[in-house]
Formats: sequence, structure tokens, C-alpha cells
Amino acid sequence: MFESATLSNYTPTRRFTNGELETQIGSIIKNKQLVSFVESISQMVLILNKYRQVVYANKSYKEFALQLKHNHRNGIRPGEAFNCANAFKSRYGCGTSVQCKTCGAFNAIGESHKGIKSTKDCQILTIDNDALDLQVTATPLEIENESLTIFSIIDISAEKRRKSLERVFIHDILNSAGGIAGLSTVLKEIEDKEMIIEIAADIENAANILIEEIKTQREIGAAERGDLIPEPCTFESDFLLKELTNIYTHHNVNTGKPVSIHPGSKNCDVHTDPVLLKRILGNMIKNALEVNHAEDEVTVKCEQVNQNVRFSVHNKSLIPEDIQHQLFKRFFSTKGTSRGIGTYSMKLLGEKYLKGKVWFESSMANKGTTFFIEL
Repeated sequence: MFESATLSNYTPTRRFTNGELETQIGSIIKNKQLVSFVESISQMVLILNKYRQVVYANKSYKEFALQLKHNHRNGIRPGEAFNCANAFKSRYGCGTSVQCKTCGAFNAIGESHKGIKSTKDCQILTIDNDALDLQVTATPLEIENESLTIFSIIDISAEKRRKSLERVFIHDILNSAGGIAGLSTVLKEIEDKEMIIEIAADIENAANILIEEIKTQREIGAAERGDLIPEPCTFESDFLLKELTNIYTHHNVNTGKPVSIHPGSKNCDVHTDPVLLKRILGNMIKNALEVNHAEDEVTVKCEQVNQNVRFSVHNKSLIPEDIQHQLFKRFFSTKGTSRGIGTYSMKLLGEKYLKGKVWFESSMANKGTTFFIEL
């Protein structure tokens, strides 16, 4: 089903007819100098017409498309060429859904139509919940009174992953390890038995958080490589929700906000991988706890919806509209460079591996923000 809101009011939705497109493609192919130049470049290159349709794709792009299990054809737009999920949310295709307003590729192409060469980063979540991090350059080109765009693409996903590992994962591990070391030093100087027991409990909690951080990175890495194998079993939802509320009431990301089970929550039998579900719901709770809202509180809930089980995490804060459009993209975050793994992993694990549906609602009518996963 297509979304009702689109950018179609101010974004050209027209495409060339098959006949017009074939004529244009034919004129491109006849330009041996242009084709030779595009094929000599190691980067992926698409030549786009004024309606953002692909009229030529070089070999480097076609090889990459095979990795996406995508059969390239001329006439499509860049988002469709890279299986971008947002490209299929509007009946008019790539560049016309409300999410496209913040797309680096869409905006770079728009600048090229004004005669400006533009380079931007572009984050794509595909229809298969795979994440692509691209650097795109759109260069205007005029040939035989035809306005074209040379659209070159570099896959920077590996670089982004490396930076994430350095800036986020290692940073968080060092923080946790530093906390454990500090508590251990204090422990040696204390003789009061009750205080020793209390500090030992804090050390155990910090160590468990450290272990969870390592496991999370390992699971996400396996999931992105396609190596993750879910291990489903049947369990009661109350057991999982009680465990989560206990963990995040005392978690180091919590600055004193209450975390509780919603009074209307039902105890349902759930058949799925409990470790992955716990990881998804945990990220939803952490996301809510990190919001800067002093009087906020977090509630978790389970309910039966027809034949499915729906879990939700609610808090009172609202997510700004421009952030909503980018929330599930890998590394997108309002909390600093190279964060944003948590929200991205909700979709990756919840939809690709647990075969559920993950989404959120954030509005005044809803009186806050609620993340959902339905299985």
C-alpha cells in the first residue's frame, strides 16, 4: 500500500514513455566517447535524464546490482536501482515520498539540475532491510540540447562500519571496563561488609552490560553478513518484560526514569528467538531512555492482535518530523557521529530474521512516541 503523503506536488513525477526513452538511450550509446569514459571509471556510474531516469549504467554498477539480487533495467530512478524501501512508498517512485526530502542522492541530483556539481552522503535501507552507505556525486552534463546528470556512486559501508566500531563500540567498551576497574579499586579499600556486597553487585551489573555490548556487536555483524541463525522457542511474554524492566531500571543509560510494564499488558505465549526479541525491545527502551525529557517515563506492553503478538515501548517525548524520516537508517542518530545502530538493528533483526513488522508512531494525538514489533 502506498503512503498518502508524497512530494509529488513539487517534484517532477513524469517519466519518458518507452519510445522516448529508447530514443534517448540510443543517442547515449552512439556517443562512444561518453560511453568509453563512463566505463573507464572504477566507480559505479549512472547517466540520468532530466526526469532522474537511468539511461545508461556502467559495468561497475551492474556488478554491484547483482550483489543486491537486482536485475537492472533502464528507465528506473536511482532509489529503485538500489532497492531503496522509500522508493516504493509512493506510486510515483523514487524521489516522491516524504522521506526523500532528506535523501542525499535526491538532493545532489536536484542541485545538478541547477548546474551545480554536488557530492553528498546517502543512507539507504533496502526493501530487504539491508543497509547501504553511499557517497554520491551528481554532475550536470549537456549533450545535444539534452540535460543529463552523471551520477557516480562510491560504497562507503565498510568505512562507516569501521568508524562505528572505533567511535561507538570500543568507546562503550572502554567506558564499561573503566567503570569495572574503578569499582574494583574502591572495593579493595573498603572493610564494611554491606558496602562490599553493594559494590560487588555494581561490578556484576557493569560486567553484564559489557558482555551484552559485545554480544550485540557480534549479532549485528552476523546479521549483516547473513550468518545469523535464529533459535526460536515458546515462552511467556511476562517473563521477558519483567527481565527487561529490571535491567533498564538499573542500566547506566537510565538517569532515573521509571521503566514499567503497562497495566493493560497481557501475558501471551510467544514463539520466536527470545534473545533477538530481547535485543530489539532493549534497543527500543534504551532509545526512549536517552531522550532528554526530565519527566519522561517508559512503559512496555504486550497484547494479542488477531493471530499475532504485538510488543510496544512508549515514552512521552515526540520525535521531530525530519528525524522520523531517517530513523531506521544505519548510523543515523541525533546523539552523535556514527551512532544510530540501535534503531537500524530493530528493523534488521525484527523483520529480516524474526519475520515480524517493526514501526513507530510519534504524534501529539498519540501523546508521545511508541515503537512496535509485531510477530
